[in-house]
This record gives sequence, structure tokens and C-alpha cells, in this order.
Amino acid sequence: MRLAIGDLARALIVACPLLLAGCYEPNAGLPQAGVAQSDSTRLSDASDGKDWPAYGRTFGEQHFSPLTDINDSNVGSLGLAWALELPPGPVATQPIAVDGVIYMATGLSIVRAVDAVTGKLLWTYDPKVGEVAGAKLRQGWGARGIAYWQGKVFTGTVDGRLIAIDVKSGQAVWSAQTTDGDKDGRYITGAPRVMNGRVLIGHGGADSSDIRGYVAAYDADSGKELWRFYTVPGNPANGFEDKAQEMAAKTWAGEYWKYGGGANVWNAMSYDPETDTVFIGTGNGAPWNRKVRSAGVGDNLFICSIVAIDAKTGAYKWHYQVNPGESWDYNAVMDMHLAEVVIDGKPRKVLMQAPKNGFLYVLDRETGQLLAANKIAKVTWASSIDIKTGRPVQDPNSWYPDGKNFELWPSFTGAHSAPPSAYDPRNGVMFIPTIEKGAVYHDRDTNKENWKRAPLNAYDFAVNFSFTDKISDPLQNTSWLLAVDPVTGRPLWKVRTPHDMNGGLMATAGNLVFQGQNDGIFAAYESRSGRNLWRFDAQAPVIGAPITFTAGGRQYVTVVAGMGSSASNVLAIGGANDLWDYETQTRRLLTFAIGGTMKLPKPGPMKAAAPADPDYRADPAVEARGGRGSPPRCFGCHGPAAVARRRPPDLW
Repeated sequence: MRLAIGDLARALIVACPLLLAGCYEPNAGLPQAGVAQSDSTRLSDASDGKDWPAYGRTFGEQHFSPLTDINDSNVGSLGLAWALELPPGPVATQPIAVDGVIYMATGLSIVRAVDAVTGKLLWTYDPKVGEVAGAKLRQGWGARGIAYWQGKVFTGTVDGRLIAIDVKSGQAVWSAQTTDGDKDGRYITGAPRVMNGRVLIGHGGADSSDIRGYVAAYDADSGKELWRFYTVPGNPANGFEDKAQEMAAKTWAGEYWKYGGGANVWNAMSYDPETDTVFIGTGNGAPWNRKVRSAGVGDNLFICSIVAIDAKTGAYKWHYQVNPGESWDYNAVMDMHLAEVVIDGKPRKVLMQAPKNGFLYVLDRETGQLLAANKIAKVTWASSIDIKTGRPVQDPNSWYPDGKNFELWPSFTGAHSAPPSAYDPRNGVMFIPTIEKGAVYHDRDTNKENWKRAPLNAYDFAVNFSFTDKISDPLQNTSWLLAVDPVTGRPLWKVRTPHDMNGGLMATAGNLVFQGQNDGIFAAYESRSGRNLWRFDAQAPVIGAPITFTAGGRQYVTVVAGMGSSASNVLAIGGANDLWDYETQTRRLLTFAIGGTMKLPKPGPMKAAAPADPDYRADPAVEARGGRGSPPRCFGCHGPAAVARRRPPDLW
């Protein structure tokens, strides 16, 4: 019989008040009076929460803070302490905070340092991405986050650089080119992770170019590459880099290497310092359609997988594949929370992830054994996950045989996308920003024998999909904030959020869950019930996750508001088209404290929609040709068929 982790946590919390991810001795890992925190201590899951130095705050990536000065009894008095106006550009990002300074990257990886108490801009570092990015200039969401280690912050750029910046001067210490520059389609939007002097970074780009995924580690002091782990095998004729690649190649067919393969590590990584193991989540296969990239057969390792790697050497330890042979743009790159839970009466060190495919997985992080897998949203591609084999019980029609239509839930937007989930280790609850969105898939128009990707970093998936064709489910285009027991899969509460995309999460020991929404509301919920305790009108969508920290003896909550990313176009498809205008919306760094009194200025009028052209005469043939030509190259910035519907710049 399985014991709910919440029951054990409540029993242990009396004896162990610092319960964060297991049970620690009093003050273990916390700085002593008068002793500065080491960076390993800052990043420990047992840290005091004064700083938020990494994307998930700690090595275990729980997106949880032990701070309690802001809590469920006083959050109603939370107010805006200060706001910093930001220029146009993608802002679906999360800041970090160390020693009373906030650091963030927005737009083309422009990094800013801001005094956390006053909101004063301390310095700005511009990597001049626009001068060198070329065809990659508008790829991805923009920078999702940055990292801190020993007086430096680290950021990635869409042209593939990893840059270390001195936090005092705001000047670059070193810069490493992690990709082949303008010779490949790789780009960086994800946050680097720093693990005891090693900076890890992956990349995106498999949806728009023929690339082979990998993750690489760099020396935090010098920028020297230490190791590289490839997530899919290369051409066997060239030999394999290691035994893991040789093993993986046996799960591919045809001339797979010509298509790159994908499996990009474009988002989540976690780290277990006890075993010096880094966990990476890998992306979809490239192209999406397995019939093209692997002759329709094979698991295609390590696409859509969680892979454990030796952090010192980059050597393979184990893997768990979430979607064998993936063909729908499912990813396993979402947040991986590390914790200690009780299963069948025994404590287990686990990794928990809710990837795109609609299931929530719990793995033994020392062996990769699947311990639990439960649905968190509507799922049609599989009925369940076999716990013994770890493989999905899959509907064969989900491979769209003979080009037949298949109504796939979730669609490629995922039941959980890039905005982070959070885990509260005190009571064993996971909070997930979930999406309900299906799509009809088929590959009737794909030349599966002689497929070639469209040129110039174009989006070309070797499969077709529609969000509107024959989908009548009332769940379509909805989203939720879900609290769930990850071991049993039992939903604890669920709150409806606006439209079909919601923001990233932060949980705190003050019994709070914070989340932004695309309607401009930044909200706090009581973590035990989901009751909404506080709301703030940010006057712009809030997609990036918030953080909390202390400065000057006071607890603050900080979040970035504003839309400007590929998420804009997903929303445009879903119907949330007229909430915001790309040109007139505000973009701000917002920081809150108990008793904050600042008021935002009244927003100006939204720009009027483009007037109708009285001389325009429709030509269906020309419009159809333009519609086919536009999405592959222009979708990322200007929306489907270049119909931006306010969110990105409108070409019409």
C-alpha cells in the first residue's frame, strides 16, 4: 500500500521544521551568523531562501521558497513596492536575486542588474545579438532565465553564445560559442544551470533545422568546454562518441542522421549533489514525424527522455523515455523536481516531471525506475503507462496510419508547457499550470520518402495539424492551476485560469502559490485549498515565473510582466487575440512587499486594429499560396498565415 507523501510530511514536520526535500538536521546547510553563504549553500535545497540564485532557486529545481514573512494571513496587504519600465521585446522570463540585487535577461538576452530595494537600475549588458544572429534573430521565446555563481551571472543568446558577466561591473568576463554559429540552426533561450563550478547549457532549433541535440558543460571561471553529451546518435560511419550513442543508434532506422534527430535540451535540468548527477530533459524528435526521420520504427533514443549524466565527466548513467518514437512535438524538457517521498512505506529519492504529454511521472532518481505515472489532463494518445515496463499503453491510431486523422490530446502545446511547475516538499504537493488543448493530426500531404526541410530556419514538421478541425470538446482552449499528489495522482484542487496559456509558478512556506495569467492578473492562492487570496492588475500578461527573496531584512516578490514570445502565437490560435496589443502594451519588472503602496499609471488606449482596405479584392488562389508560404518562416514572429491578431507585429 502506498502512503500519501503528505501524510508522512505532516508527521515529520514536528520533528524536522526545516523539511524541504527530505529530513535535515537542524540548521544543516544553512549559514552561521556572520558567515557568508557559499554558492553551493545558496543552491542547496536546504538553503534559507534569502536568495533566488537559479531558475528553480536550488539544485533540486522545486521552485519553492522556505520564506514565511509573506504568508496566507497577510498576503492581502501585499502591495507594489516599485516598478521598472522595460523596452519592447520578449519578456517571458524569470529573474534571479542574490545579495539584494535582481538580475534578469529580456529581449535579445540583454541583462540588467537592479537594486532589489529601490528598483534603481545598476547596469545593463547588451551582447549585441542583433548584429550577429542573422537568420536566428527571431527564434524562440527570448531568454527564459539566467544563473549565478561566484560573482558572475550567466546568460545564453540565440546565436549560441554562453556569456559570463561580472556582477559588480556589468562587463563580460568570458564568452563561449556553444554551437556552430551561423553554420547551424541551434539557438539558446533556456536558462543556464551552474553545478559546482560547471555551467551547463543546451539549445533549441530542431523544429526549424536539421540539428542533433546535445548538452555541454563549461568551466565557470574560464569558459572552457569540459564535456559534451549528445542526446541522439550521429552517422554510424563516423563512429560513436561513447557507448551510450552506440546503444541509442540501435533504436533508429534509415538514414536518420540526415535529419539531425532533435532531442534538444532547451529548458530543464536538475542536479543531485549527493551523487554528482545532472538530470536533463530532452525534446521532440526532428522532424516530428517518425515515418520520415526513422522509417516509421524504433524508440529513437534519447528523444523525449529524462537522462541521468555524471556531472564531472558527462558520462551516461541511465535514462527513462517518456514517449518512445515520439511524433507529435511532445517534450520531456519541463521542470524536474527532486525530492524525497514515501512510496509503499519506504522513503525514495525521486525525480518528478509533468512533460507535455499529459502524464505526471515519478522516477527513482538513483536508478531511473518508474514509480508512478498518472494523467493530469485529457489524454487520447495513450490509455495509461505500464508501471512494470515503463512504456505507454498507446493507441496505434495516434501514429496516424495511412495519413488518417487523429484527434490528439494534448496537442503540441502540451498539457504542461515551458512555464514552470512547483513542488511544496512540506506536504508533498505539486502545482502545475495545465493546458487543455487538442489538435487533429495527419500526414497526408507529406512526401515521406523524399522529405526535405524548407530552407532558412523554417518551421516544417513533416506532419499537419489543426486546432479547429472537428474539435468540439468544451475543454478546448482552457487552462488550470492544478494541485496534485504526484505519487497517487489524486487532484487536491483545481482553479480555472483564463484562456489557453497560463504563467509559471512559485510555491512558498507561507502557504502560498503565486502565478501570473495572460489576462494581466498576478495572483496568490492558498496552497492547501486553492482559494484566491490576492490579485494585482499588472496591466500586461504575466507568463514568466515569479521569485521571492529578502533584501534589507524584508521579503519581496518579483515578477516580469509583458508578452512578446512564441507563446503569443499559440494564444492567437486559441482565440485570446484582442487582450493586448504588441506595440502599446507595457513591459515591466514588478516588485512587491507587505505594505507596498505604489500605483501603476493608468494604461493608455490600445492601438486600433488595422482598418479594412476598401480597395482590396480577395484572390483565394493567391491567399492560399501566401498562407502556405508564410507559416514556415514567419510563424515565430507574426502568427499563423501572418495574421498576428495584435500580439506580434502585424504584417498585414
